[in-house]
Amino acid sequence: MTTKNGDYLIQKPRKNPLRWPIIIVLALVYIWAFSGVPFTGFKETAGQIMKSIMAGIFSPDWGYVYLPEGEDLLRGLLDTLAISILGTVISAVLCIPFAFWSARNMSKYRPISGSGKIMLSFIRTFPEIIMAILFIKAVGPGSFAGVLALGLHSIGMLGKLFADDIENIDFGPSEALLASGATRLQQLWFAVLPQVLPGFLNYTLYRFEINVRSATILGVIGAGGIGTPLIFALSTRSWPRVGIILLGIVMMITVIDLISGYVRKKLV
Repeated sequence: MTTKNGDYLIQKPRKNPLRWPIIIVLALVYIWAFSGVPFTGFKETAGQIMKSIMAGIFSPDWGYVYLPEGEDLLRGLLDTLAISILGTVISAVLCIPFAFWSARNMSKYRPISGSGKIMLSFIRTFPEIIMAILFIKAVGPGSFAGVLALGLHSIGMLGKLFADDIENIDFGPSEALLASGATRLQQLWFAVLPQVLPGFLNYTLYRFEINVRSATILGVIGAGGIGTPLIFALSTRSWPRVGIILLGIVMMITVIDLISGYVRKKLV
């Protein structure tokens, strides 16, 4: 903004009149939320347990890394990795029809895409641990229940991300193929998929990182993975074994995050 003499004037930004009311409302919400959390203090053994866990981390049970005669750290980590891979692959494949169903630009009628969004919202409403408990009752404890829980829950999460990516595609190549006499399937294969495939792979790798962490937690309730020996070691107060399991989980997740992050950077 300039004056008649050509001098520049700095225009101050307008203050938002709703700024302080919003801050006050958020502060009241936080106060109300924390007031509803029952806090009776720490147990007398809390400090001792924390010291024992830290001692176990710094002096882990290296003999548990590999045991030829039974379950060990490597088998538990591989089991967790297998659960997360299978769950991610199942969800990445099964969520594609849901993604095209819920994408607004794939249908002329808004209720059709709206029903798809509602279905995806319903699927991802239930956390993985709730689904794992349900599948444990249905198929029994073990890795299969963990795979089903991760796969079904991730359908809702990946389906939403895939649908958002589909809604941002350019219809120019598709219209060009339509003008040349291409079928609907050919348009989808040669014009739509090349645009959305990098995004699909990027979201799938990101979801895989989350599923590795979730598979670790699911083992605590008996859905396979490294969480099962971890909860057994905690219940028997075997702190050196707890320490080696925690170190193994940290190393596995760190390596997977580094590899996945590198691959995702190449895809973008």
